[in-house]
Amino acid sequence: MKKILTVSLALLFSLLAFASISGCKQEKASEDASTKTEVQDTQKEDNKFGGVLVFARSGDSVGLDPGRETDGESFYGSTQIYDTLVEFEPGKTSIRAALAESWTFADDGLSATFNLRKGVKFHDGTDFNADAVVYSFERQFKEDHPAFENGPWKYWGYMGMSDIVDSVVAIDDYTVKFNLKVVEAPFIANLAMDFAAIVSPTAGEKYGADFTNHPVGTGAFKFVSWIKDDNMVFERNPDYWGGDVYLDRLIIKVIPDATARWLALQKGEVDVIDFPSPEDLDAMKSTDGIKVVEQAGLNVGYLALNTEKAPYDNKLVRQAMNYAIDREEIVAGVYGAAGAVAKNPLPPTMWSYNDDIEAYPYDTAKAKELLAEAGYADGFKTEIMAMPVARPYNPNGKKVAEIMQAQLAKVGIEASIISYEWGTYLDKCDYGEHEAAMLGWTGDNGDPDNFLWVLLSKQAAEKPAGNIAFWKNDEFTDLIFKAKQEMDVAKRTEFYEKAQVVFHEEAPWVPIAHSVVSEPMKDSVQDFYLYPTGKRVFAKVWLKK
Repeated sequence: MKKILTVSLALLFSLLAFASISGCKQEKASEDASTKTEVQDTQKEDNKFGGVLVFARSGDSVGLDPGRETDGESFYGSTQIYDTLVEFEPGKTSIRAALAESWTFADDGLSATFNLRKGVKFHDGTDFNADAVVYSFERQFKEDHPAFENGPWKYWGYMGMSDIVDSVVAIDDYTVKFNLKVVEAPFIANLAMDFAAIVSPTAGEKYGADFTNHPVGTGAFKFVSWIKDDNMVFERNPDYWGGDVYLDRLIIKVIPDATARWLALQKGEVDVIDFPSPEDLDAMKSTDGIKVVEQAGLNVGYLALNTEKAPYDNKLVRQAMNYAIDREEIVAGVYGAAGAVAKNPLPPTMWSYNDDIEAYPYDTAKAKELLAEAGYADGFKTEIMAMPVARPYNPNGKKVAEIMQAQLAKVGIEASIISYEWGTYLDKCDYGEHEAAMLGWTGDNGDPDNFLWVLLSKQAAEKPAGNIAFWKNDEFTDLIFKAKQEMDVAKRTEFYEKAQVVFHEEAPWVPIAHSVVSEPMKDSVQDFYLYPTGKRVFAKVWLKK
C-alpha cells in the first residue's frame, strides 16, 4: 500500500508541475481525457446489460405475497418484485432510503413521517403513492379492510405490530404518517423487512386472495411465470426507480438435492446455487470458473420442544433433551467447517449475545437423572419433525434428525422421524401439530428483537405462531418488551442478556448450530452480495461477457 501511495503522490506532483508549465494546452488535454473516459465508462456500463441468470435453490416458495408468508424461499421470489419504504445496504444491516426518500420521528417517538419518492410506477402501470403505502399496511391489521380476509398476515402477528402501530395515514399524495402506540426501538429496521413490502392496490383488489400468484410491485424485476416445484421467471423492469437493472431475465429454479445443484453449476446449466453441501465446498473453491461468496450467517438452527404437549411441558425433560443431544457431533457430521455449536437463541455475531452463559454439555448420565426426576426413568416415545429443504441454518434436516435419533436412544428416548412438504411443514409448526420440530431463523433486521420477540415471546405463541415451542414465560417476555421500548443500546443489551439466562434455564429449544453461509457461482456473476438477513438480491447483478 505504501509503495502505491508513493507512486500516486509522485504522479500527482508531476501532473501539477506539468499543468503549471503547459497552461492552456494542459487544460485542453484534460478535457480530451475526460471525454474519452466518459465514453469508456459508458461502454463499460453498456457491457453489463443482457443475459439470463439462473439461480438454483433447494425448495419452492409457498407464495409471493410477502405479507402472508414467513419463509426464506418465498422471500427469494418476492424480494425481486417488491420494494420497501427503507432497505438494507447491500451486504449489511444498516438502513438507507428506498421508496421513502426521508423520514422523521416526533419528539416523543410516537409517530414517524415518511416523504415518498415521486414518479415511481407499479409493474401494472399504476402510480406508487401514499394510498398504496396505507393499503399495503392496513390490509394486515385493520379487520374491516377489504383485503384483511386474504390473510393470515403471519409476520405482522409474529412481530407484534398491532401492539406497535395505531394507524397509517396519508397526509398527502407523497407523505405518510405512522402513528405508534408505543416507542419501538427497531421500528425503522422493521420496515425494511419483507412483510413491509409495498404492493399494488389495483392488483390486490383485482386478484384478492390469489394475489400471491399474481404479484405486482415496484421492484427491479417483473413477475412472468411460476411453475410450482420447478421454476419462477422474472424479467427486467426497464422503469425501475433504483436505476439500471442489467439482467434481461432472472430464473429461480428448484433443484432439491445439493449434489445435483453442484453438478448443474459445473455443467453451466445454472449460474448461482444456494446451500451447497459442506463436503463439496473445498472442491468448489478449487474448480476453475467457480467462486464462492461467504459470510458469517446471522442465524440459528434449533429443535423446538412443544411446551403445550407432554412431556415437553416439564422443564426437567426439556433440560434432559439438551444434555442428551451432542451438538458437536451434529455440527461435525452435517455442517463441517461451515458451522458452530449454538448455546443461545441469538447468533454470536449479534450485539447483546450473552457469551457468559455456559452451554449444556453432552452428558447422558445427567440426562437420565433429570428424566427420572421428571417421572420418565424408562424414557418416552416422541416424534421429531425434520425439515424437507436445506436452509442456511440447517443444510440437511433429515441427517440432523437421524443423528439426534441415535443420541436420544442412549437415554431411553425413542424418537421417530417425520417430514412433510415445506408449506405443510411450516403450517403444522405454526399451529402446534408437532411434538418436537426442527426449524431456524435468519435475522431480518439486524436487531435482537427480531429473534427473541418473534420466536420466543408470549405474543408470538398465538397461532399461527412464530414461537413454535409455544413457550409463554412472563419473565422472559417482560424483559424483551422493556428492551423494545428502550432507545439506549447499553440498557437494551442488559435486558437481552438477562432474557437469554431465562431462556437457558427454561430450555424451550435445543439450540443446534449457527452457520457460515456460502454461495457458489460462476466467475461471470458480478456484484452479487450476501445479505446478513438472508436476502438474495439480483437488482444490480450482471454477467461478465
